[in-house]
Amino acid sequence: MLDGLPLPRRYAAIAALCCGTALIIIDGGIATVALPTIATDLGIDSAAAVSIVTIYQLVLVMMLLPFAGLGDRIGLKRMYQIGQLVFTVATILCFFAKSLPFLLIVRACQALGAAAALSVSSALIRSTYPSKQLGRGLGINSVIVSSSAALAPTLGGLILGVAHWPWVFASAVPFAILSLLLGRALPDPKPRAEPFDLLGAVMCASMFGLVIGGLESGVHGDSPVISGAIVLVGALVGFLFVRRERGEASPILPIDLLARPVLALSAIGAFTAFIGSMTLLLSTPFRLQHAYGFSAAEVGAMIAPWPLTNMIVAPLSGWLSDRIPAGILGGIGMTISITALLLLAFMPADPSYFDIAWRMALCGSGFGIFMPPNARLIIGSAPRERAAAAGGLVSTVRLVGQTTGATLVAALLATGMGSGMTPPLVAAGLALIAGLCSVARLRPSIRNPQRDETQDVQPASQVK
Repeated sequence: MLDGLPLPRRYAAIAALCCGTALIIIDGGIATVALPTIATDLGIDSAAAVSIVTIYQLVLVMMLLPFAGLGDRIGLKRMYQIGQLVFTVATILCFFAKSLPFLLIVRACQALGAAAALSVSSALIRSTYPSKQLGRGLGINSVIVSSSAALAPTLGGLILGVAHWPWVFASAVPFAILSLLLGRALPDPKPRAEPFDLLGAVMCASMFGLVIGGLESGVHGDSPVISGAIVLVGALVGFLFVRRERGEASPILPIDLLARPVLALSAIGAFTAFIGSMTLLLSTPFRLQHAYGFSAAEVGAMIAPWPLTNMIVAPLSGWLSDRIPAGILGGIGMTISITALLLLAFMPADPSYFDIAWRMALCGSGFGIFMPPNARLIIGSAPRERAAAAGGLVSTVRLVGQTTGATLVAALLATGMGSGMTPPLVAAGLALIAGLCSVARLRPSIRNPQRDETQDVQPASQVK
C-alpha cells in the first residue's frame, strides 16, 4: 500500500483539502457578524436571529459521525465532494431567503454539506501525507482552521459594507469551487463493502441533537423542566445507542477506538481543552468591555494575538509531533496555557493593550502546541480501515467541546460570573485535566501494545 500520494499530486490534494477546510470554518463563523443586519431585513428579533448560527452548529455536530461511517461505505473522496456540492447549492439558495424558516432550512442544508466534507477530511489527510509527515499535515490544517476563524468576522464586516447580507454566505463559495476543481487529485481509498448502519446513524444524531439542543434551550429558554426532559431523553437514547454499538464490528460511535486507553485519554484531553479555549475566548470580550471599559474594536485587537500566534505555533508543533511523542508536547502546551490563564485571571487593575495581548498570545501558543499532536495521535494510531471514524471523532470532539464551552459561558453570564476572573480560572482547571491526560499517555501501561505512537514517530535522522 502506498504511503501517501506521490508528488506533485500531493500538492494539489493538499490545496483541495485546505480550500475545503477554509470553506467550512469561514461559513461557520462569518454569519455571526451579519445577524443584526439579517434580523432587521427579515423583521425578526435578535434572539430568533441567533438560531441562524445555532442550527448550523447543531446539525454539524449531529451528522459528523454518521457521515464518517457512510463515507467508509461510498468512498471518502466521493463523500467529501458531495458535501462541498451540497454546500455550494445551499449557499446559492441563500439569495432567495425572504423569511427566517426558509433561511434556517438553507442553513441546515449548508451544515449537512459541511458535515459530509468535514467528517472525512482527516482520513483524507492521512491518505495524502506519508506517515512520517502526518503531524506536519495536521499542523497545516490547524493553521487553516485558525486563520479562517480569524478571517471570518473581518471578511463578513467588509462584505456587509458593500453588499447585501446573502453575499456574506456566498464569500466561501470560491473555496468550494476551487476545492472541487482540485479534488481530482484527492486520494480515493477503496470503500468498504459492509452495509451502512442506518439505525445507529439515526440514534447517534438523535443523541447529540437532544442533549446539546436541551442544554442550549436550558440556558436561553424559559422552561428548565422541558429542557431537562429533553436532555434526559437524549441521555437515554445515548445509553441505548452505546449498548447497541458494542455489538457492531465497525460502530458509528467509535467505541472500539475509545476502548484503547491512549485514544480515550486523547479524546478526553481534546474535549476539555476545547471547552477551556472556547470558555476563555467567548468570555473575554465581556470582561474587557464591562470590567475594564475597552471598546469593541480594542477588544478585537487584544484577542487577535491568540489566532495569530496559533498560526505560527501549530505547524511547528505538528512538525515536532513527527519526532516527539504527543504526551510530551501536550504536557508542555497545557503547562504554558495554564500559566497564561492564571495570568489572565489575575490581571492588573488597569491593564494596557500589551498586558492583555501578550497573555493571549502565550495562551494561544499553549493550545497551538497541544492540538496538532493530539489529533495526530488519534488519527495515526487508529487502524487504517478506521481512519474515517477516527477523523470523525476528532471533528466531533472539537465541535462538541466548543459548543459545551459556549453553553458554559452562557451559564456563567446568567449567574453573574461570566465577566470576571471565574471563566479563565475554570479554563485553567480544564487545561489541567487536558495536560494530565496528555502526560498519562507516556506510561507504558497506557500505550496500545499493538500500535503505539512511537511506531508512527520517526527518529529525526530518518525524517527527510
